[in-house]
Amino acid sequence: MSDVMLECRDVSIRYMVGDFKNIGLKEWVVRRLTGRYQVKEFWADRRVSFTLNRGDMLGIIGTNGAGKSTILKAISGIMEPTEGRVIRRGTVSALLELASGFDGDLNVRENAYLRGAMLGYTRKFMDETYDQIVDFAELREFEDRSFKQLSSGMKSRLAFAIASLVKPEILILDEVLSVGDGAFRAKSEAKMREIISGGATTILVSHSLGQVRAMCNKILWLHKGEQKAFGNDVAGICDAYEKFLKGASRLVRESSAGI
Repeated sequence: MSDVMLECRDVSIRYMVGDFKNIGLKEWVVRRLTGRYQVKEFWADRRVSFTLNRGDMLGIIGTNGAGKSTILKAISGIMEPTEGRVIRRGTVSALLELASGFDGDLNVRENAYLRGAMLGYTRKFMDETYDQIVDFAELREFEDRSFKQLSSGMKSRLAFAIASLVKPEILILDEVLSVGDGAFRAKSEAKMREIISGGATTILVSHSLGQVRAMCNKILWLHKGEQKAFGNDVAGICDAYEKFLKGASRLVRESSAGI
């Protein structure tokens, strides 16, 4: 039995941008007929390829607009690649946009059950694990408070606590280990290590290179949709990325100074 759990083969994702976003159907038809309709292609990712085995933890790095969130959506099945293929060999759980999907008028307890239902957990399972969830999220004293009164960090902690109960074969994390204060981040990392030690293949997007260096055995560097590097030399690629960031920062300062 192969240990390969996930393959991205020359994955490219294209967005179409143009007049249709700001005009109605009638105006769109008129512009099409008169030749005044404009549309442009934008490739968020181009020819991204990598393979992950059971138990691998991949760190994805890159500046804003690099295509990180887009490739995660393709891997999780939210989007279909325009070109290339994503091959998954296991159940996928994606922790993306943690604070979304809650009802602001419900309290913490009610939202925990709502989110659990959205993830496919049974009422019996939620009854058995609710105390564990609210304690892990450190929201015991807030469980009867209206959700809209909570901070974004509190909301994200609850979402993380609920989602981390599942035991997926492929786990996708988008900046979720930066949730909360230092103590909660350490607890989140420990929980992720527990999941990984159970054999999960994990993908982590993080702006914290220290986190990537400490937790990941493979790394993918994206820049403006292009794959700059992929491999198991996590330290070496992180060093190259830091050097790139320093160079880019220097160019911005020189430009601002009019040099």
